[in-house]
Amino acid sequence: MTGFTNDPFNALAAKTEAQKLAFSPIIFHTARTLRDLKILQVLDDAGNNGLNAEQISVATEVSEYGVKVLLDMALSAYIVTWKQDRYCLANLGYFLLHDGMTNANMDFTADVCYAAMMHLTQSIQQGKPAGLKELGDWPTIYQGLSQLPPQAKQSWFAFDHFYSDRSFPLLLDKVFTQPPLRIFDIGGNTGKWALQCCQHNKDVEVTIIDLPQQIAVALEHAQQAGFSDRIKGYAVDMLDRKQALPQGADVWWMSQFLDCFSPMEILSILRRVRQAMRLDAKVYILELFWDAQRYEAASYCLNATSLYFTCLANGNSRFYRSEDFLELVAEAGFIVTEREDDIGLGHTLLTLQAG
Repeated sequence: MTGFTNDPFNALAAKTEAQKLAFSPIIFHTARTLRDLKILQVLDDAGNNGLNAEQISVATEVSEYGVKVLLDMALSAYIVTWKQDRYCLANLGYFLLHDGMTNANMDFTADVCYAAMMHLTQSIQQGKPAGLKELGDWPTIYQGLSQLPPQAKQSWFAFDHFYSDRSFPLLLDKVFTQPPLRIFDIGGNTGKWALQCCQHNKDVEVTIIDLPQQIAVALEHAQQAGFSDRIKGYAVDMLDRKQALPQGADVWWMSQFLDCFSPMEILSILRRVRQAMRLDAKVYILELFWDAQRYEAASYCLNATSLYFTCLANGNSRFYRSEDFLELVAEAGFIVTEREDDIGLGHTLLTLQAG
């Protein structure tokens, strides 16, 4: 990953990049429309020979005008190339069509973030998610996840699960090296981790600690999977310091959870866990740190997603730089006994013990 210490553009290149930024919303919608109207698929099917505008129009039932105005913009964005009178799919267009991460990110941006980002300035000034009103009337997005508009809800969970689902299977063996009998899953959301734990080990019991709305969904999933006897719920608002946490777990698990809070809120949550846990218990934190990524594109995605937290989620959280996060861990009274980076699509697993 680049160290971001040097300016990569000379004056001319910087001016060109500035124009790309100025029109980036138009380019984004061009790419999305080309995908959704099957124009990219038709070009992919055509292979290296490509197709002319009339052929594309017939194949997609999009007007020839629509085909040309979209694909001419796509030429400038290097999504397609031009061969005589034919458009051909470029590498960028191929990944817009086929890459799962790109599609999860694009749908999340379009269906969840796009309208809300018009309120980014206000969100920064107020420290509140001013863009959330584009989706519903809640203090934060977490109270409204189960009530999001259908398309936004689908894209939000597809985005969230795309990243976590690729890490969970890799971590089960580690967590169950010395099989815990009881796990507390803080911020368990829809119950995916709890379900995988119960599928992995026939004796473990998992308590999901989350908002009542999320617990209701998670317990429904547990019942459908036949684990209602081993997956329980404990309703709590982690922002309310007066609400007590349960006790008695061998393992405390937090996956993509603490990035949903401000630094002082993270410190408060960790201190409460430290007070409630047994001294011999383990705490696992699975997080995404933008400075711990192998590829520059991953850091780019995480820093962009941080502005979703700013504008939509709660107005004060983000994906953190790892050093900043580790300072909070130490201040809360924990020792990091192990750190493993580059899990799945860039997660870091921190193993903590009480200091």
